[in-house]
Amino acid sequence: MRQTHTHRWRGTQRRDGTHGRRGAALLTAAVAVSLMAGCTVGSGPEPVKEDDRRAPDRESSPSAKGRGGSLLAVKVDNVRAARPQTGLDAADVVYVEPVEGGLSRLLAVYATELPESVGPVRSARESDLELLRQFDRPTLAFSGAQNKLLPLIDKAPLRAEPPGGESDAYVRDEGRPAPHNLYVRPGRLLPGPAGAEALTTGFRHGEAPEGGTAASLRTVRYPSASFTFTWSGSRDRWLVSMDGAPARTAGGGRLAPATVVVQHVNVRESDFRDYLGNNSPYVESVGSGRAEVLRDGRAHAATWKRGAAADGTSFTTADGTPLNFAEGQVWVVYADTTKQP
Repeated sequence: MRQTHTHRWRGTQRRDGTHGRRGAALLTAAVAVSLMAGCTVGSGPEPVKEDDRRAPDRESSPSAKGRGGSLLAVKVDNVRAARPQTGLDAADVVYVEPVEGGLSRLLAVYATELPESVGPVRSARESDLELLRQFDRPTLAFSGAQNKLLPLIDKAPLRAEPPGGESDAYVRDEGRPAPHNLYVRPGRLLPGPAGAEALTTGFRHGEAPEGGTAASLRTVRYPSASFTFTWSGSRDRWLVSMDGAPARTAGGGRLAPATVVVQHVNVRESDFRDYLGNNSPYVESVGSGRAEVLRDGRAHAATWKRGAAADGTSFTTADGTPLNFAEGQVWVVYADTTKQP
């Protein structure tokens, strides 16, 4: 298990009354935490509500700022009003997670490239902390979190970077409605990309495995969201559609990963709820189960295994052979074992 390090918040007391470490007075950051009510795909704009939940200002680590060794993870909004997102095409890995009301949110991971801008940035969830344990003290960019979750973020082995304080890493696009208009500039958080060695996901890249079945399309459905991946032989990529519409970059191109993983996991209730009383789902990314790995126009049945939170996730074929991914971006879609075929 790799050595981990905890970050430190600056301040003496949080907004929810819990006490932080010694330091200067807490600098609060006004952040929007919009938790969506359930709706059906195509039913129109999702209801949103901004509240005053805040993320405390943090003490920056000189060691982290003095090198490019910290991998960047960004929580990205994924409701209709947030699209097209910025910077997703530059991510090495994009995780698709279920959230309240049957909707989805993305966690984009950057190691080999830092784009100029990423967003819209949204709030963190409890299961993000377990997912990010596989990396060595990653930097997490997020817009805030529920007050009761803040102490868990405080204790997690990561470098938390919410907006606020003296940070100039975040900007708002006045041409978009809040809260879907907050963007982070990664170059203001990190001196450069961490490098491919920071991608301790457990994924293997290489020649395509034998077998599999020809596949041109795969759809994963959440109660109020859907993701379809269509194989493009001319591009050697899987074209992404969300909620029945092509998923595009800010420049108008298609989001198109080289490998798509549909990972069947247990999704349970967490200890947190949104302002409407909807429970925040918790994705159990430690454990084992079945998966489908889509690459090169074929679908490969696989078994996934992650023995501990500090480990990456391995994918193997029926006979236990490691299953190689195609070179390029990977999308991992978490599918509830009780709700997906």
